[in-house]
Amino acid sequence: MPDVIIMLFALGMIAGLIQSDLKISKGTYETIAILLMFAIGLKGGLALHGNWHPDLIVNFVAVAIVGVLIPVFLFPILRHVVALDKANSASIAAHYGSVSAGTFAVVVAWAEGRQMILAPETTLYLVLLELPAIIVGILLYRAGSKESGGHLSMIHEAFTGRGVMLLIGGVIVGFLYGEEGAASITPLFIVLFPGLLAFFLLEMGLCAARELAAWKPGMLRVAAFALITPTILAIVGIFLGFALGLPDGSILVLATIIASSSYIAAPAAIRQAVPEADIGLAMLASLGITFPFNVLIGIPLYAWLMTVIAGIF
Repeated sequence: MPDVIIMLFALGMIAGLIQSDLKISKGTYETIAILLMFAIGLKGGLALHGNWHPDLIVNFVAVAIVGVLIPVFLFPILRHVVALDKANSASIAAHYGSVSAGTFAVVVAWAEGRQMILAPETTLYLVLLELPAIIVGILLYRAGSKESGGHLSMIHEAFTGRGVMLLIGGVIVGFLYGEEGAASITPLFIVLFPGLLAFFLLEMGLCAARELAAWKPGMLRVAAFALITPTILAIVGIFLGFALGLPDGSILVLATIIASSSYIAAPAAIRQAVPEADIGLAMLASLGITFPFNVLIGIPLYAWLMTVIAGIF
C-alpha cells in the first residue's frame, strides 16, 4: 500500500485528469508552502543543535558543493539533450539538484529498519543540498538577462527570496534553540508536517495532471531524463559518502537524496522566481517518475551499489 501522503498526490492527479473542480486557492497554497519551507530548515537546525563539532565543516562544505555542481552540470544536458527552454532547464536542474523530503523519510526508515548506522547530522544534508540548488537554479535562469540588474542583483535575489530566507531562517532557529527551546512551535512545524505536506502534494498532483493532459512528444525525453539521472547521481553520492568516511546508513541516505528531486521547497521557490517555468513538467518528472523509482527500486539498488563500490575503498 502506498504511503498515505503520496495518495494525496494521486488524488490530485486523478482529480485533474477527470477535470474535477477540486482546487486549492492561491492563498492557501502559499501559506502551506511557507510553513513547509520553514519546517524543512527547522528540522535541519534541530538536528545540528548539540551535535556541532569542527570536523563537520569539511563534510558540510563538500555536500554543499555537490548541491552547487549538480544543477550546473544538469542545466546544459536539459538545454541541449532534453531540448528544453532556458526557464524549464533551470527549473528542472534546480529540482534535481535539490532533494525530496519524502524520499529522505523513506530511506531513513529503510536504513534504520536494517540497523544501519546514521550520523546525527545526517538530517542537515537535506538543507545543505536544498539551498545551493535553488540559488544556482535562479542564477542559471537570470544569467544574461537584461532584467537581472547584474550579478550582484541576481545573488541578492537568490539569497533574499522567500523560499531561501525561510529555509535559512529555519536552520538558524533550530540550531540556536534546539528541541527544548523550540518546543512551543514544533507542534505546528514538525508534528503537523505530514498533514501540510499532504495538502501540498494534492496541489502538486493537480499541477502534474494539467501537464499530463497536455502531453507532448518532447516529454518523452524528460521522462527518460527522470529515469536515468537518479542512479547516476546516487553513484556520485556513494563515492562522496565513502570519501567523507560516513557510516553506512548516512552514505545510503546521502546517495538517495542526491538521487532525488525536490517536490516541496524547489517548486515553491521556483514558481515565484522563475514564473516562465512549467512547474507541472518539473513535478511530472520529479514526483511522477523519479520519486516512485527511488522508493520502489532505487533505495535497494543504491544499497547494492554501495557494496560494489566499497571494494574500491
